[in-house]
Amino acid sequence: MGASFPPTNLGGALATNAVAGTAGGVVSVLLGQPFDLIRVRLQTQNSSNAFRVVSNIFRNEGPLAFYKGALLPFLGVGAAVGIQFSVFHSAKHAIERLKDQSTQSDGRNLPNLDFYLAGGVAGIANSIVSGPVEHIRIRLQMQPTGTGRLYSGPWDCMRKISATAGIRGIFKGQNIAVLREFQAYGCYFVTFEACMQMLAKAREKRREDLPTWSVASCGAFAGMAFWLGSYPLDVIKTRVQNDGFGPDRQYKNAWAAIVQTWKRGKLPAFFRGLGPTLLRTVLSSSGTFAM
Repeated sequence: MGASFPPTNLGGALATNAVAGTAGGVVSVLLGQPFDLIRVRLQTQNSSNAFRVVSNIFRNEGPLAFYKGALLPFLGVGAAVGIQFSVFHSAKHAIERLKDQSTQSDGRNLPNLDFYLAGGVAGIANSIVSGPVEHIRIRLQMQPTGTGRLYSGPWDCMRKISATAGIRGIFKGQNIAVLREFQAYGCYFVTFEACMQMLAKAREKRREDLPTWSVASCGAFAGMAFWLGSYPLDVIKTRVQNDGFGPDRQYKNAWAAIVQTWKRGKLPAFFRGLGPTLLRTVLSSSGTFAM
């Protein structure tokens, strides 16, 4: 991001950010999808042993199962990453204008709180796509393999959910998804910006001149901040989105999911699957920012 996009005109920067962000999103899905499946299984099942989950998936469902539900992320999340970068860039400039600051610095002179807020705005924009995409993906990831599966693919899943609960059903868990995205991307971008500024100052270089490995390292730290700052919210989002509809649902709302999760597993239940998730995000986030 910072190393790839010099502060030129806003329109050109937005286009560059969107293209690079979308390409980075594809890399993120390729590298991270198997880890994401493990995360979802750990968040929704009783097992807290990642190796056991991996073994069961490989033995009972086969290696291709690790890419269950990957089609929608390829089609949607790649574009969503472009939205994140573009909206974050626009939000930085909007904050500068509100403060009567020059936009020639490309938002780099803003305090960390403003980076967090700009990232949060990007997260809210992203949730419009990521909320329903993750909902469908979770249902595909959790269904059994073979004759026991409920959905033949993402379109069949959306069709059946719409028939049961209407279009609103596609956006199940959207309220908690918005909260997760705001917090996650606030942490994500403020960490990346702080890391890039620190490295540029330490090396006495412009951000544009930092090597790719430095950008990738900042991306990895940003990815870890994304999850460390929002993981409990993500656990609740996953449980709500994996829940049934109507009389079959286990949780009346997100608060009910929080209460029941606490009763069953106390604090550790809100962090189940965090280890594999951090490993996944180091790979995918470093790849995203290095694009």
